[in-house]
Amino acid sequence: MCVTAVESRPGGTSQALKALGEGVLGTSQSPARRPFGARVMAFVALTKPRIIELLLITTVPVMFLAQQGVPDLGLVLLTCVGGYLSAGGANALNMYIDRDIDALMDRTSQRPLVTGMVGPRECLAFGIALAVVSTLMFGLAVNWLSAWLSLGALLFYVVVYTMLLKRRTSQNIVWGGIAGCMPVLIGWSAVTNSLSWAPVILFLVIFFWTPPHYWPLSMKVKDDYARVGVPMLPVIASNKVVAKQIVLYSWVMVAVSLLLTPLGYTGWFYTAVALAAGGWWLWEAHALLNRAKAEVTGGKLKEMRLFHWSITYVSLLFVAIAVDPFLR
Repeated sequence: MCVTAVESRPGGTSQALKALGEGVLGTSQSPARRPFGARVMAFVALTKPRIIELLLITTVPVMFLAQQGVPDLGLVLLTCVGGYLSAGGANALNMYIDRDIDALMDRTSQRPLVTGMVGPRECLAFGIALAVVSTLMFGLAVNWLSAWLSLGALLFYVVVYTMLLKRRTSQNIVWGGIAGCMPVLIGWSAVTNSLSWAPVILFLVIFFWTPPHYWPLSMKVKDDYARVGVPMLPVIASNKVVAKQIVLYSWVMVAVSLLLTPLGYTGWFYTAVALAAGGWWLWEAHALLNRAKAEVTGGKLKEMRLFHWSITYVSLLFVAIAVDPFLR
């Protein structure tokens, strides 16, 4: 694994920053004069709803596992809303910090701060407000353990990943991914007001899932990251090296996912799903490695097959976690 330092603010972005500060990228109107409906959708976009869907997929099933049945549905709703607000606040603050490079990357060129639909100060205030509201909501309506875990995830994502790691090391997504592991701890603590080995194991599953989930996407858009000086692993290493890392993390992830059953937390149904889904994941990971070794490039590398499967995998695994208590 390689570690590479880069400038904290890549060169050539000063004009983009100035334009963002004036709220004129992609529009000649100030944010306040844009259509109300479009403004509302822009603020929703700041929360990155599609990413939060994955976070909730890993939160709710753990609540079923912790309850060994159906948890209080009001508690589930409060936990989901609190989790959405917390993760949304983190994502908004991430966009505020990364607004310079977002303006220069193709995949982020339509984000609200880049188009000028939302101003930087509005985004900052919005992110902070969501952080405060979500923490208080968790603390007062769920429990304070969940509140501190939620706040810790937000701060880790914003400060550790976005501000400290993302632009400085190729291991950014490895350690920065810890923030995305926290929902399993929050889901468990929301039900039990405590932690145990089960959520810790699932935390590790997501920890080892995150790099092989994100690196294939990074392989696809590595030119974008290279342009702005963000050293994602595919930017500084060959496809073969990246694929080897993907295979390594994939094997560890599948092995860790199977620990729940011998420790007595899950039964035959979860084990069967974990083996089948994990086996298919490993097949795809090794297929990617074989194509990389053969120096296949472009569309024939098919790196996005593993990216898309990774989303299906985590969905299947956590649905199995929710269903398993009813089949034991």
